[in-house]
Amino acid sequence: MDHSILLWTVFNIFIIAMLIIDLTVFHDKDDKETIRQALIWTGVWIALALIFGVGIYYYMGTQTALDYYTGYLIEKSLSVDNIFVFLLVFSYFKVPEEYQHKVLFWGIFGALIMRFLFIFTGVALLERFHWIIYIFGGFLVFTGIKLAFEKDKEVHPERNPILKLVRKIIPTTKSYHGSAFFIRKMGKLIATPLFVVVVVIETTDVVFALDSIPAILAITRDEFIVYSSNAFAILGLRALYFALSGIMRLFHYLHYGLSAILVFVGIKMLLADFYHIPTPFALGFIAFTLAASVIASIMYPLEEAPIDEEDLPDEE
Repeated sequence: MDHSILLWTVFNIFIIAMLIIDLTVFHDKDDKETIRQALIWTGVWIALALIFGVGIYYYMGTQTALDYYTGYLIEKSLSVDNIFVFLLVFSYFKVPEEYQHKVLFWGIFGALIMRFLFIFTGVALLERFHWIIYIFGGFLVFTGIKLAFEKDKEVHPERNPILKLVRKIIPTTKSYHGSAFFIRKMGKLIATPLFVVVVVIETTDVVFALDSIPAILAITRDEFIVYSSNAFAILGLRALYFALSGIMRLFHYLHYGLSAILVFVGIKMLLADFYHIPTPFALGFIAFTLAASVIASIMYPLEEAPIDEEDLPDEE
């Protein structure tokens, strides 16, 4: 570990404190998240991430700061894909809007822990077995190409092996009981569907981590930079979901941009031993690709499918 225990401790205390403030101070009741609240918190998390990068620049130098900002932009852009999945999961389980904030809070908290473990495992593997870099790079290129041809996202919670295991071990109620994850019935602890949704969100993030962690390792192998950029991107995801959930389907070209980013970082990783793609160029390419896909979605909206006259009701 290149950085002091004190730095890691202070950073994690700050992250946990912000999560607690988010849950207990600004969302102490089971109220529906407003767009205004979501936009404010989105701005707060982005501002904190940018300010933190300035601190890295001041204390660790220009190159480390560029690595951080590039990693943050990669993670932020890839995390947008999570929002589509959140929409599908909440729709599938019919989660009331006033409880979605709590689900995302604990889902993100668990994601931070899993990303921490993934990052150190990935760095350790690369340092011990350098040839794994080609597996990571090839996997990113494959995933990027696959994403480009992906039509509509689908989720199938019923196929989730972790969820099946949880349901076998823990009895689950059929209906929601407020914002509770567990209730006691006849002296037995029983899970509610809200706990089931958290399990689905957590296990889904593992799949996303398989893409995002190798992607940022193509930029830097500094554990602290990888983790901090991941943390800020994930922490802002909850607020970003409530800010953009109603308009996310308008960004129909976004997956092409994400596809190009994954392929690019995969190629960067594959060429690492032969040619070093400068970080400023990587940062510029990622920012341009992400912006271009969003702008293209706005300029060229999808046309609504025409209504077949045969489907219209007959006039009486």
